[in-house]
Amino acid sequence: MSPGAPTLRDRKGGKGGVFPALPSLAGPCATAWGGCKGVLVLGLVMARAQGRTEEYACSLLGCLVRRGCCWGCGSLGHSQTRPPDAPWCGHCKALAPEYSKAAALLAAASVAVTLAKVDGPAQLELAEEFGVTEYPTLKFFRHGNRTHPEEYTGPREAERMVEWLRRRVGPSATRLEDEAGTQALIDARDLVVVGFFQDLQDEDVATFLALARDALDMTFGLTDRPQLFQHFGLTKDTVVLFKKFDEGRADFPVDEELGLDLGDLSRFLVTHSMRLVTEFNSQTSPKIFAARILNHLLLFLNQSLAAHRELLAGFGEAAPRFRGQVLFVVVDVAAENEHVLKYFGLKAEAAPALRLVNIETTKKYAPVDGDPVTAASVTAFCHAVLNGQVKPYLLSQEVPPDWDQQPVKTLVGKNFEQVAFDETKNVFVKFYAPWCTHCKEMAPAWEALAEKYKDHEDIIIAELDATANELDAFAVHGFPTLKYFPAGPGRKVIEYKSTRDLETLSKFLDNGGELPTEEPLEELAPPSPEPPTNSTVGSKEEL
Repeated sequence: MSPGAPTLRDRKGGKGGVFPALPSLAGPCATAWGGCKGVLVLGLVMARAQGRTEEYACSLLGCLVRRGCCWGCGSLGHSQTRPPDAPWCGHCKALAPEYSKAAALLAAASVAVTLAKVDGPAQLELAEEFGVTEYPTLKFFRHGNRTHPEEYTGPREAERMVEWLRRRVGPSATRLEDEAGTQALIDARDLVVVGFFQDLQDEDVATFLALARDALDMTFGLTDRPQLFQHFGLTKDTVVLFKKFDEGRADFPVDEELGLDLGDLSRFLVTHSMRLVTEFNSQTSPKIFAARILNHLLLFLNQSLAAHRELLAGFGEAAPRFRGQVLFVVVDVAAENEHVLKYFGLKAEAAPALRLVNIETTKKYAPVDGDPVTAASVTAFCHAVLNGQVKPYLLSQEVPPDWDQQPVKTLVGKNFEQVAFDETKNVFVKFYAPWCTHCKEMAPAWEALAEKYKDHEDIIIAELDATANELDAFAVHGFPTLKYFPAGPGRKVIEYKSTRDLETLSKFLDNGGELPTEEPLEELAPPSPEPPTNSTVGSKEEL
């Protein structure tokens, strides 16, 4: 790491240089942590990966990205074994300059927080004591409290880390006393949240301040002044979101009986801090998928065409009545959004086009009537989907003319049912992803298996690209997935979970879809988790 963060040593001492920008924290760590209001400690990776499998992390602390959490996002949901010759953590190296910059900003502002780092693999006793299992890990220690550090869950940019720390060692909301000060705060930021409480000692205020500590995208204030209640037309405790777009203001009255619920307030602020219509890009995509709104309505258009831009008015006009239910998103097909287009099975030439996706079920919907994009047609489409009146569509490649001419037959969504559930055939299918390393590794064995059984009229060996084809019968959750469809009625499906070599695969086929019981199954590592259906994500080593 670059200069700016001192090195902590374990209680027995240890080697490791001390960076000059801040004083050395030598000696027992408990002593070092007691000298200021807070210490943010980074467990810096200096260890070899040892070939262990890691889930791709979407945050600084390794918050796991769940499968299907976004449409077409090119770097989520894939696990890959890190090669043992990759000795350094790329996330730590990326964080290093920001961490040092944050230290300098804190020092310049005289914020009573010290930033420090620990070489986790070299200080195993410390890493074990604080449960550090992945890098980088950041923990915040306050007032010398060694036993209950707070995990850092904020973003990794220097300014944002500093703001996160400011809100912990100082007030997370500004106390507002008069109209001028309140208006100045509102005018200074795009998103300002003001808590109007008649009693600042009420427990609802503590809830409000707790939320303010982590909502770094918004600025917070609070007041108990009667003249401010009157000025803003309030008669009871209310949290008000002021914003410089859309309707300009959204009120969240505090329930007089139940009080202020942290979860409800958080959802309200996330929902109402989003624009009614959001353009998809790398800056807005994290907010889109953090909005906790499951239904996303996407308008694909070419922003360089005036005729397309004219459609935005009608699209936006329909949005207010669906706030909280449907998130309205614009995707510019002229920008670098090919991965989103492919996820929905679209080409740029299809714009303007509407698609709706539920990001929990990953089901996709398209208008069936082909009406022009107007406020009325958009409203009708949303109501139809929400009321269950529109069937989801499934993506499929076209059936290749020579799909059955090679030993390994090529299946797509359009011919899968006909082939896999043919009652006269035993069908063994490999569901793969083009980017999957494990799929590539087993390809020779699968080809050899198909060659071996090509003259068996009742056996079909096939494969299906599960990133480009969706099935109504079941979802594929990892790659490669091998499923056996035995002949006969009943649409029976058997998943193969043993070793992927020619000998074992052959025994499985010869034994009618199961391995001989006298041979113990060799458990495999689970297949690579599937990224969002039809995603164009590549393997981790290609990111």
